[in-house]
Amino acid sequence: MVDHPLPSTLAVHAGRPPHEADEPLNTPITMASTFVGGGDREYGRWGNPTWQAFESALGALEGGRALAFSSGLAAISVVLDLVGQSGKVVAPAHSYNGTIVQLGDLEARGRITTALVDVTDTAACVAACEDAALVVLESPTNPALEIADIETIAAAAHEAGAYVVVDNTFATPLLQKPIELGADIVVHSATKYLSGHSDVLMGALVTADDELYGVLKGRRDLLGAVPGTFEAWLALRGMRTLHLRVERAQSSATELASRLAEHPAIAEVRYPGFGGIVSIVLAGGAMAADLLTHSTELWVYTTSLGGVESTFERRRRWKAEPATIPEALVRLSVGIEDVEDLWADLEQALAKLP
Repeated sequence: MVDHPLPSTLAVHAGRPPHEADEPLNTPITMASTFVGGGDREYGRWGNPTWQAFESALGALEGGRALAFSSGLAAISVVLDLVGQSGKVVAPAHSYNGTIVQLGDLEARGRITTALVDVTDTAACVAACEDAALVVLESPTNPALEIADIETIAAAAHEAGAYVVVDNTFATPLLQKPIELGADIVVHSATKYLSGHSDVLMGALVTADDELYGVLKGRRDLLGAVPGTFEAWLALRGMRTLHLRVERAQSSATELASRLAEHPAIAEVRYPGFGGIVSIVLAGGAMAADLLTHSTELWVYTTSLGGVESTFERRRRWKAEPATIPEALVRLSVGIEDVEDLWADLEQALAKLP
């Protein structure tokens, strides 16, 4: 490969077989639960050529070594497993729902202690790092879309001897490189932007620390939180167009955020200025937000995000969503449809609100 290829080139070419006569252009699906003994692989829970192609591509994009998992939450659980008994975990008050629930469960069972922070308050985050074992960051946060000073917080966490993990699902490695900002581990729900077609359930971790990689792989091997081979193949195929999908979604999200900010039915628009996720707060309250999500033809009412289709939902419909998230907040995941069609669909739905 050319020296220092750009991310868009890596997305297309990383993780492919060698360019040799009669080699397949794409890594084949290897359906095997066991391998001939004597090598590093041997058993299907320890590795698979199809997973490794996906891991090679994602690692190249993030600047580290990747490990594929059965889901994003499985990947997060392995990271939390690094924390010793009663160790302190610092995390955003507004985090992915699965992360919040898992932290709450571990704390209720006396496994860890938690400190939930406002990631926009860098001084408070730095202070919380003082006696932490692990600092978990999202930037942008889900669904409030707050931005953290990853570099400053990571430096404070390292000074305290804590690991730093950054969930990069929303930004993707095309828009943010957490390892370059000081993160020890990057986590992805590969279900979202990486695979990009709403047909894969998968997660991933990436680290540039070889010793930490070995620990994380050991935990994956032991817990069995491994992906299916076909899922890994689909996720890698999806990553080949990651740069095109992110570019289109971001362009449309920027335009929609601008138009929504001028609409009288919208009390607040939250958009960090990059990425394909926009959160809005309806002036008419929770009832208006629910009505909006049931009044469109193109926009799909569902909980996931990052696919080629545009989706949205009122986040407080989930019991575990923090009470500080407005009742009328709707998170929009902008897909790759024509922006004028997306706007027309939203506009006609907004016009129906009381």
